[in-house]
Amino acid sequence: MSMMHLTTAETISVWVVLVIALVGLGYAIFLRRQVLAQPTGTTAMMEVWDAIRTGADAYLGRQLRSILPFIAILTVALFLSVYIVPPTLEAHERFPTLTDDQLKMVIGLGRAGAFIMGALFSLIVGQVGMRMAVQANVRVAQAARKSFNGALRIAYRAGTVTGMLTDGLGLFGGTIIFIIFGVAAPDALLGFGFGGTLLALFMRVG
Repeated sequence: MSMMHLTTAETISVWVVLVIALVGLGYAIFLRRQVLAQPTGTTAMMEVWDAIRTGADAYLGRQLRSILPFIAILTVALFLSVYIVPPTLEAHERFPTLTDDQLKMVIGLGRAGAFIMGALFSLIVGQVGMRMAVQANVRVAQAARKSFNGALRIAYRAGTVTGMLTDGLGLFGGTIIFIIFGVAAPDALLGFGFGGTLLALFMRVG
């Protein structure tokens, strides 16, 4: 951990942000359970839903197999990027005892690791979000037969699951990187942001 250059108030703020991220993730789990606890409707509705679910599962599986090679290639590229975008002055300040080659190795690993973490978090959001939408649609349809407000409540909660996951995982990943790299966090956040946006682009197609 590297927060020795922070004031007490700043250190507390970092941990508060981390707690907020965990609360957001916990809230997403809570909402997911609430949505899945709702009735799923008639046999005919379940038959249609099962066809949608099967198609969604096939799409997500095929998408994952298509994305993995790109992730592997870009992980190597992010590691080697230190020879194009060298470590910042803040990185030298954070790791003053390392030689230039050692520092490039540390920052390269940091960028590659942050890229994988960002891609993984984005993949989780996309996979869970799409599966949550599939699980919610039949429940919303069933609730709409009785109450518009009930249907809207289920739909809102299902959508909020994705939102809370996005915010929670983004805050969690960024905070962990900051705790590890301190003032050199921007060097690693480059990879985290790239990984997150890359997978978000693929998942957007879904």
